[in-house]
Amino acid sequence: MTTLIARPVDRDFRLFWAGQTASRFGSSITSVALPLVAVGTLDASTLQVAMLQAAVWAPWLLIGLPAGVWVDRLPRRPVLIICDLLGLLLFVSVPVAAWLGVLGIGHLLAVAFLAGVVSVFFETAYQVYLPSLLPTERLAEGNAKLQGSEATAQVAGPGAAGLLAQAFGAVAGLLADAASFLISGICLLAMRHREPPRTAPATQRALLPEIGTGLRFLIHDPYLRVMAAYGAMSNLALHGYQAILIVFLIRSVGISPGTVGVVVAAMSTGGVLGAFLATRIARRFGTAHGMLLCQLGAAPFALLIPLTAPGWRLALLITAGVAIGAGVVAGNVIKGSFRQAYTPRHLLGRVLTSMQLLNYGTIPLGALLGGVLGTTLGLRPALWLTTSLVVAATGILLLGPIRKHRDLPLAPA
Repeated sequence: MTTLIARPVDRDFRLFWAGQTASRFGSSITSVALPLVAVGTLDASTLQVAMLQAAVWAPWLLIGLPAGVWVDRLPRRPVLIICDLLGLLLFVSVPVAAWLGVLGIGHLLAVAFLAGVVSVFFETAYQVYLPSLLPTERLAEGNAKLQGSEATAQVAGPGAAGLLAQAFGAVAGLLADAASFLISGICLLAMRHREPPRTAPATQRALLPEIGTGLRFLIHDPYLRVMAAYGAMSNLALHGYQAILIVFLIRSVGISPGTVGVVVAAMSTGGVLGAFLATRIARRFGTAHGMLLCQLGAAPFALLIPLTAPGWRLALLITAGVAIGAGVVAGNVIKGSFRQAYTPRHLLGRVLTSMQLLNYGTIPLGALLGGVLGTTLGLRPALWLTTSLVVAATGILLLGPIRKHRDLPLAPA
């Protein structure tokens, strides 16, 4: 009987995993291709390139909280499929506009912003859907596999973006992202799994009280609020330097778009290592101490990034990227599995978007901060300031109860 039950679950998870791997691969191509289009095709300024990254993440500030309520009310698989269709249409529009000769920075900003709106709903539904697809004891394994394939995609994607930019122009890379949305949608359609039906309340509660329920749970929980505060400050700093990194590599270091792709791909190998080690670290040191080890140990390597220069000093950037990627991904696997198992299922969507409002909402602010600092002070001084903030942010994790326990709790007190 156990085998008969496990087979469809495994089949559907493999389809889900394959679709998300393709989607992450496409997104990692776009993370390099979009700024390359702005810099190489449209000759955008440092601030305009930073605004592109800000536009992708701004929807978390604007609609993140109500999106959590809507996702809690809706079946998640159809939401995911609709998001894939919209993403496909958005990224096809860029090469079409380029071929027609009407592509401008305004079009890129609009696509970045609308893709961010799609991502708000997709990421929320994806996080809430996974616990219904896997039993609780397999969530850590599932998250590690998903994070591992995402990290692998982040290795292959930038390199592919660089090669496509060298061979066909940066705009061609966005077609690969459009194709990845198509693959993800097909995989979701092929899944047999359906969420258990939920009993609709006799009266639909108003939006603001629903949002307030998720926020109150987050604010009053000593573990989740520390993780949310750290995520907010960490992302502000990380995306502060990431928003200007490609501009720095091309205009200050002087490397080609193809080399940029290779360097970013090499930096991303740390994510693969982090996904591989996450469950082992959690077992060896405990989930609480393991998460702290990942975050506190990786952050100081960020200070190598401003030292980057042509020749052998490119290795400093790659070393920093590998260490930060390993720490961030391993920490995210542990944190994500804890959050999905710990939060009451009926509140999960609202609590996730409340955390993501803080975690992702600071990303556009960080991107704009990086762009402003890079424009006013210069690219290298801006990198020194933002990478120093990466290190300082880790102190937040020591303020709560996480450091006092070997393992994170399985349920709220």
